[in-house]
Amino acid sequence: MSVPIPEHGTDRGRLLGEVRAAASGDVDWHGGRTFSLVYHHSDEHQAFLEQVVGSFLSTNALNPLAFQSLRRFEAEVVAMTAWLLGGDDGAAGTMSSGGTESIILAVKAYRDRARRVGRLAGGATPNLVLPVTAHPAFLKACHLLDVEPRLIEVAPELGVDVTAAAERVDAATIAVVGSAPNYPYGVIDPIPELAALAQQHDVGCHVDACLGGFLLPWVERLGRDVPPWDFRVPGVTSISADLHKYGFTAKGASVIVYRDAALRRHQFQVETGWPGGVWLSPTIAGTRPGGAIAGAWATLHAFGVDGYLDLHRGLLETTDVLRKGIDDIDGLAVLGDPPAGVFAVGSSTDEVDAYAVADAMEARGWHPDRLLRPPALHVMVTPVHADGVADRFLADLADSVEEVRGRPELSTQGQAAMYGMVATLPEGEHEPAEEFLLGLIDGLYEV
Repeated sequence: MSVPIPEHGTDRGRLLGEVRAAASGDVDWHGGRTFSLVYHHSDEHQAFLEQVVGSFLSTNALNPLAFQSLRRFEAEVVAMTAWLLGGDDGAAGTMSSGGTESIILAVKAYRDRARRVGRLAGGATPNLVLPVTAHPAFLKACHLLDVEPRLIEVAPELGVDVTAAAERVDAATIAVVGSAPNYPYGVIDPIPELAALAQQHDVGCHVDACLGGFLLPWVERLGRDVPPWDFRVPGVTSISADLHKYGFTAKGASVIVYRDAALRRHQFQVETGWPGGVWLSPTIAGTRPGGAIAGAWATLHAFGVDGYLDLHRGLLETTDVLRKGIDDIDGLAVLGDPPAGVFAVGSSTDEVDAYAVADAMEARGWHPDRLLRPPALHVMVTPVHADGVADRFLADLADSVEEVRGRPELSTQGQAAMYGMVATLPEGEHEPAEEFLLGLIDGLYEV
């Protein structure tokens, strides 16, 4: 399908009106009706970010020598992130466009280091040992970089099974992966044990804290029990952390931090034979929008430690309200023991189908994310869920549970049917579901 560009330009004022009208039909994230995708602190902070990002809208971090301001901002953002994650003065890293790019960069660094030190002698295929709960960005990275993913199941407490992981590490392993926390359940993998396993085999240990990097440090400082997971753990060699999640900066801003600059060097790409000149690329992207870098730097300074502690204190209060309210609903339960405001809500009885509950909540104007194994709803608490939103959510959740209780026919209708089908597919028989979802994606790009 093709659509011609308009023959004549359109009035910009009219276009602004059309853009705003189109956005009015989007999901009501501002009203707290979603529990993912958007991390909104306040309208005041949003206006501040719009000014900062707008000031750097035309800049390009492709050439840091041309834009010294961006070079400074990025270096300071990485250094502040390293400090927050327990790194020392030797820590080094870069910013990226988001968690997926940070993860791809980490896998590239470990693959290229393995090649450099001769770990892949004889043409061995590099492999990465990671939990099934690790973000799918790792699978994308493995596909792009010709690395074999070796997926490990979780233990009963929903963190990765380290004993099973140890059985999959071999001479061609480039790194082991843990999450802090994992996205599905909000549970932190046993990072000290994974890091010790990595040290034993002289490979890297990457901690994916894209979700928790700017969440867990503040939760720990506020006195909550958080298992060890960052650079304070010996053997942890790299951490990815998204600023545009619980750091509340503008999208897309993430950081990949390595324990030392020697490891980071394997992330870089240098070409000296190109007729266009010497070409150096620190990340996947060539052109790198300056606004996200400037926005991250400005946000870290605007909040400061005190501001982040106040912010996350409020998030914990809202989390406690939600957790207690869910515990009081007969038929639902929080899975595992997540330390912060990221968790899964599953059914505690056969009389309540979690997907049917999600459909009932959607009919009430909420947009819950759905997990597959086990069937569950996913919650990520942000500031928009305070000021009564959590109470309204709990009231609708309780009503939804009662609406679906003892009605198994609802599990074969709406989205519950689709998610139920995918959740029950045996291992190795996902092709029909994959074809359906690929067709769904195709349709999204139709005009």
